Amino acid sequence: MSQGHRRRGARPRGLKEQPPLLRWVRRLMRTCALLSLTSVSCNTPKTFEKFHFMQTTTFSVDAVVTILFTAEMIAKMHIRGILKGDRPYLQDHWCQFDASMVFEMLNIVPRFSYLSILRAPRPLIMIRFLRVFLKFSMPKSRINQIFKRSSQQIYNVTLFFLFFMSLYGLLGVQFFGELKNHCVTINTTEPKDITINSLAIPDTYCSLDPSSGYQCPEGMKCMKLEALSRYIIGFNGFDEFVTSFFTVYQAASQEGWVFIMYRAIDSLPGWRAVLYFSTMIFFLAWLVKNVFIAVITETFNEIRVQFQQMWGVRGHIQNSSASQILTGDDRGWKLVTLDENKHGGLAPEFCHKILRSPHFRLLVMAVILANGIVTATMRFKHDERPRQVFYEKYYYIELGFTALLNLETMFKVWCLGWRGYWKHSIHKFELLLAVGTTIHVIPGFYMTGFTYFQVLRVVRLIKASPLLEDFVYKIFGPGKKLGSLIIFTMCLLIISSSISMQLFCFLDFTKFETFAEAFMSMFQILTQEAWVEVMDETMLRTRSMLAPLVAVYFILYHLFVTLIVLSLFVAVILDNLELDEDIKKLKQLKYREQSAEIKETLPFRLRIFEKFPDSPLMVTLHKVPSDFNLPKKKTRTQRVALKKINEDVFDSKIIYRKQKPLKILNDLPKVRVVNSKLRKTAVAHIINDSNNQRLMLGDSSMIPVPGTKGPLKPQGTINSMKQLRIDHKKFGSRSIRRSVRSGSIKLKQTYEHLMENGDIGVNRVTSNRARPHDLDIKLLQAKRQQAEMRRYDARLKDPLTGKERKVQYKTLHNFLGLVTYLDWVMIAMTTLSCLSMMFETPSYRVMENVSLQIAEYCFVIFMSIELALKILADGLFFTPKAYVKDVAAVLDVFIYLVSLTFLCWMPKSVPPNSGAQLLMILRCLRPLRIFTLVPHMSKVVYELCRGFKEILLVSTLLILLMFIFASYGVQLYGGRLARCNDPNITKREDCVGVFLRRVFVTKMKVQPGENETYPAILVPRVWANPRRFNFDNIGDAMLTLFEVLSFKGWLDVRDVLIKALGPVHAIYIHIYIFLGCMIGLTLFVGVVIANYSENKGTALLTVDQRRWCDLKKRLKIAQPLHLPPRPDGKKFRAFIYDITQNIKFKRCVALMVLINSALLSVTWNKEESHTDILATVSMICTLLFLVEVVMKNIAFTPRGYLQSRRNRYDLFVTVTGVMWMFFHIMFKNDLTYFVGFMVVILRFFTITGKHATLKMLMLTVGVSVCKSFFIIFGMFLLVFFYALAGTIIFGTVKYGEGIGRRANFESPVTGVAMLFRIVTGEDWNKIMHDCMIQPPFCTPAANYWQTDCGNFTGSLIYFCTFYVIITYIVLNLLVAIIMENFSLFYSNEEDALLSYADIRNFQNTWNVVDIHQRGVIPVRRVKFILRLLKGRLEVDPQKDRLLFKHMCYELERLHNGEDVTFHDVINMLSYRSVDIRKALQLEELLAREEFEYIIEEEVAKQTIRTWLEGCLKKIRSTNKQQNSLIAGLRATNEIIPTPEQKEEETKNGTPEQECETEAKENEASRKQKLVSLPRSDSIGSGSGRKFLAPTLSDPAARPEKERITTKKKNSRQHTVVVNKNLSHLNEAENRMPREVFNNKTSVPKATNAMHEIREWWNEQLAYVSSSDED
Repeated sequence: MSQGHRRRGARPRGLKEQPPLLRWVRRLMRTCALLSLTSVSCNTPKTFEKFHFMQTTTFSVDAVVTILFTAEMIAKMHIRGILKGDRPYLQDHWCQFDASMVFEMLNIVPRFSYLSILRAPRPLIMIRFLRVFLKFSMPKSRINQIFKRSSQQIYNVTLFFLFFMSLYGLLGVQFFGELKNHCVTINTTEPKDITINSLAIPDTYCSLDPSSGYQCPEGMKCMKLEALSRYIIGFNGFDEFVTSFFTVYQAASQEGWVFIMYRAIDSLPGWRAVLYFSTMIFFLAWLVKNVFIAVITETFNEIRVQFQQMWGVRGHIQNSSASQILTGDDRGWKLVTLDENKHGGLAPEFCHKILRSPHFRLLVMAVILANGIVTATMRFKHDERPRQVFYEKYYYIELGFTALLNLETMFKVWCLGWRGYWKHSIHKFELLLAVGTTIHVIPGFYMTGFTYFQVLRVVRLIKASPLLEDFVYKIFGPGKKLGSLIIFTMCLLIISSSISMQLFCFLDFTKFETFAEAFMSMFQILTQEAWVEVMDETMLRTRSMLAPLVAVYFILYHLFVTLIVLSLFVAVILDNLELDEDIKKLKQLKYREQSAEIKETLPFRLRIFEKFPDSPLMVTLHKVPSDFNLPKKKTRTQRVALKKINEDVFDSKIIYRKQKPLKILNDLPKVRVVNSKLRKTAVAHIINDSNNQRLMLGDSSMIPVPGTKGPLKPQGTINSMKQLRIDHKKFGSRSIRRSVRSGSIKLKQTYEHLMENGDIGVNRVTSNRARPHDLDIKLLQAKRQQAEMRRYDARLKDPLTGKERKVQYKTLHNFLGLVTYLDWVMIAMTTLSCLSMMFETPSYRVMENVSLQIAEYCFVIFMSIELALKILADGLFFTPKAYVKDVAAVLDVFIYLVSLTFLCWMPKSVPPNSGAQLLMILRCLRPLRIFTLVPHMSKVVYELCRGFKEILLVSTLLILLMFIFASYGVQLYGGRLARCNDPNITKREDCVGVFLRRVFVTKMKVQPGENETYPAILVPRVWANPRRFNFDNIGDAMLTLFEVLSFKGWLDVRDVLIKALGPVHAIYIHIYIFLGCMIGLTLFVGVVIANYSENKGTALLTVDQRRWCDLKKRLKIAQPLHLPPRPDGKKFRAFIYDITQNIKFKRCVALMVLINSALLSVTWNKEESHTDILATVSMICTLLFLVEVVMKNIAFTPRGYLQSRRNRYDLFVTVTGVMWMFFHIMFKNDLTYFVGFMVVILRFFTITGKHATLKMLMLTVGVSVCKSFFIIFGMFLLVFFYALAGTIIFGTVKYGEGIGRRANFESPVTGVAMLFRIVTGEDWNKIMHDCMIQPPFCTPAANYWQTDCGNFTGSLIYFCTFYVIITYIVLNLLVAIIMENFSLFYSNEEDALLSYADIRNFQNTWNVVDIHQRGVIPVRRVKFILRLLKGRLEVDPQKDRLLFKHMCYELERLHNGEDVTFHDVINMLSYRSVDIRKALQLEELLAREEFEYIIEEEVAKQTIRTWLEGCLKKIRSTNKQQNSLIAGLRATNEIIPTPEQKEEETKNGTPEQECETEAKENEASRKQKLVSLPRSDSIGSGSGRKFLAPTLSDPAARPEKERITTKKKNSRQHTVVVNKNLSHLNEAENRMPREVFNNKTSVPKATNAMHEIREWWNEQLAYVSSSDED
């Protein structure tokens, strides 16, 4: 701090040393906060039992900390004041928090007391420690705005989530009700007498209705267990709304949902449960939950742009500020840091050469790889040999590797010197490994925790692949964000664990007794694995009043960590994969430069020659030489040939590509003519042909000349040899633009020359100087936008006859046009064949059933015909359109050959693992034919495969991570996890004989009765590994960790490790879960989303540009309101209209909907007494809704009412409700009750239309479902293929832990259900292990349908590939689609662009002006809309006069004075309401700026003209009084002014003011008269001059009478011109552009026109001043 600063601070002399002291005090307080957190984490009864000294320690720490914090609080209160002062203590939020923490610490409570809950908030003191690090470099208001916005978004999405949860909660109550029917023994009489021995083993739900559900076996009966409390039967179910809501939330978390579904299938008709749960998983778990990822990513994008200073600009890690130079050798160029040449070490130059050589690095990588592979061969067996036997030899090998790698480290230090070595971060890592591995090989430390250093060597292999290294750097390089997020997650876990521990430590059960157990429980909830069990166990131990609060606590925590924290990981990784905004803009420029190139691949027959670049000699090529790529190396002869070809053959009109043309040996037929003119013309023909293509591709390098038509050849080349040339100096791009904008810029006329077949009938003007930004308004792009923007005007009339066009079955025609009829036939045939395969089971086989063979024969015959036709038409291999040209065709041929082989063979005997079984499995590929037949499906696959590189990189990283942890697991836990299946025996030698093993019966907490024991069976004692995993070799360890990666089975691993080796070893699996799942799996999500946006072309858009694209799409969807205007003439209707539009009325209706829906909170059962009352209330509600419908019909008229979709839906529901009332009153049976509650459910959906946010999010989900139709369909085809294959491989596998009565592969239908369950991850690993069963645990047989064994290898490949493809890749595509649609539909009021409120405001204003509800208005009415608009779109005609004029004129010129549509106006407003420099991409920006320049120029001229005329009129009116009566009469022949002009003229004021006002206010009506005049008239030729000048010579030199006569004559001439132009409007429009273009005299320069106007004005001024003097 400088002296001046100190002086200004005016501190007392004694406080000079305060800042360091203050720093120390703050540090002390932070330490106290940490101590307090540690103390409260140790403060549980169980901790004190284990460590007695902890009680005294925690008490003393708490006392000291409390005293210090109290002292700080008192000091602050003294300095700042308590309630008064500059910054009073109790008015600062942080001070309030500190004070509350002080009072928290004063709590002293007895052991095992409920009062320990009072200590629960204390862990929040950690916030005090963390808040120091939260330094934002942005203004507080901006931060508050961002947080307010993000919290608002999260609130809105949570509301949406709650809507769906309520919907499914209500449906569950009505569909299922109480599921309490169980199979019990026949001698059970009363539900209250139930014991565990009364139930079936395992406990089974059943149906009391014999026609549906599961029927109990003999000796059992179905009984409803009503008397049992929730603490016995469990907390989930569908008894009433609250319980149902709770159950729906559990199911939506995809944890345990399948068992609730099986319960419902057993108790009720199966279709209900299947429909309910499958749709719930799809909507709630896959769609709505993923909206959270979209919200957080969107918010994060904004924060990234705003907080750029906080994170710092991303850049490559520089070793130092050393400069770099380019050095080259015969292999190429490379950047070398100068510092590399400055050797700090003692080694000679030769050693430095070795260090820098790639061979040295390769050798080191080989050593590391060898070390990894050798360690991976370690295996442990359970044959009673000691464990050391299995790793003795590995110890000596490890010694050798460690010595080698230590030598490498020392060599580097010797070469670079200590300072030079230490400054590279990679060297620090290597040194750490060297030290760690050296300690590891010390005998006492071998195979201990130091093994981590040895296995981490493999990480160095990432350096071997530059691609992988770049990817890792991209993700983890900007470590600040990911690091902050990991720290945030850890702090959240610590705080929540401490709070939970204090809340539940008195319950005396193992989940929350100590801090470690609480941490593991909260981490378990974060991973979602068995989180429901943690919640249920805790609820069971609390009182019935508190149990719901416990549930709410756990659900809120689960909701926060799974939806928000995990979404944050996705957002950060997506953000790291994003480019910076500046780099995006640079890349856009680069692609813009490349856009002129057309990239086309060679036909397949020529592609093979790319491998031999010098030898396409045997082919005559009919293409321009520039169409072929040059080989990379050019010989001297080729260079000379190139130079020559560049000099002679090519005309200046050819636009060159980056590659230079290749001289080929055979001359081109069209170019070999000696005559150079003919040669040039031939080249021009080829260019024109390519230009047709180029224009249709939207390429901007060709200039179409509008309005011209020329004779076309069939190929689209122009007959006339005379090519139009442009002299760019005289007639540059500005002239071309002017030719387009003269008359009308309406694009419809400009593009009439675009024929249907893509030919373009215009003279093409090409020049190698035509740079992209010199071109006109990117005409084709604008054309495309206009085509996309559907006109709202539904009056589809023929322009010639004026008759209505019939557009019947248009959708059907479009649908049929997707593929050829032949392909449609094959799609139908393939579908029928797949349906036939669906009926094949191991017992009902195709080989023995003729009915199944019919479809097989049909498929093969049809496919033979199809292939024959296609191959005859297109050829098989080397023809231009060869059939076998890609992977899809190869798959088709393969499917055909497999089907043909199977049909010919039809094996009667199919042994397991034989060729016949393989053939049957390959036959299951048939559904995948649909992928190749439907283009949209192929596109999905293509887009997925395009991003395969990144998916492969992520997979490699995950495999590397798994290998590191598996290698560590083998070395530490190999051979140590085996134990006796009798839990009471710990030693191997005692594990003999048999023991009674208790059998699992039910999840209900039912106890044995008097004199009864738990059901048990005798089991032999076995010493073995845990059932589903072990670490005895690298393969088993990798499989275990792969299963854990899906969050399945990790709890078993954790519990076994704790039991066998101690709690410390649980850290291993927790770290792996955190790295693998939080970061590894979110990488998959990130990469799939990034690839999707890249394929969509949005990856390079900046945040503003993306928002602009979304806004344009949003505007395209927006339509005029279907709300008729207020009927002012009719009092009664107007009165009703006002009521229906009143906000209170709307709220009442919404409240009625909620009340009506609340009637479904309990089950509507015919037997129950309350059902009648509920149905009656529902009828009253229906009558009230009927009254609402009638009122709206009166207010809007039926026609106006039915215009809105929402009204039509309301009407449908109300009419259905009224019909239900009649039927219910008449019949009153189960069906009427069912229809009754379905009507209420339909009514519940109307809530979404009444809440703006819900409506937007419903649109998001709805459009996402439509857009993802092909992805979902593709997923189904994949699932179907796997189900067919699963039926053949695992159709007869014996039941086990995962496979059972409901879950099996006995038919393709049950297979699909099973695989749908696996997609949600529900116990998929148990099913996989059941399918791996091998003899002696099963019975082998001769045929696959006779054995009950599984297939180890088949199961491994089948389940792992399925899980990876579907869960990690395809499901993440849904996330990508939701994110795209979310940003499209969801906007916030604080958005920089137009929000929904603005669009709504525009719709309301449009509704006022468009009184006939046609969707179009005359262009002259636009100014009324602009004046009426409020909010962000408001244009004040007084303050923003110029903008107002520009907007009116823009629409007038674009639409040539015709009617404008709703979209025309809102599009114009959208351009005017954004910062186009930020929001628009380069091409659109150039076009828009050019267009606005035209508008400005025209408006300026018009304003000047109008103003001049007004001024002259005022001057003349002052002179009129001195004129004779005749002169006055002559003056009446002036052009009659419009009513608006008259009004203006009657106003009082000075002539100058009146001139200005008139000029600006009359501008709109002036334009109407001038609109049909060609632009040349307004700038100096013909009638425009007459308009501007009342006299042709100097007016001062002429007498008054003559001047008046001239004016009269001019007026007449002008009137004639106007009429003429109006009568020949179409002719003028069609002719003018060409005339202007071809006749240079008709295009005067703007500068000349302005010069003339200025001269003329000076003359007028001279005249006015002289007359004033007179």
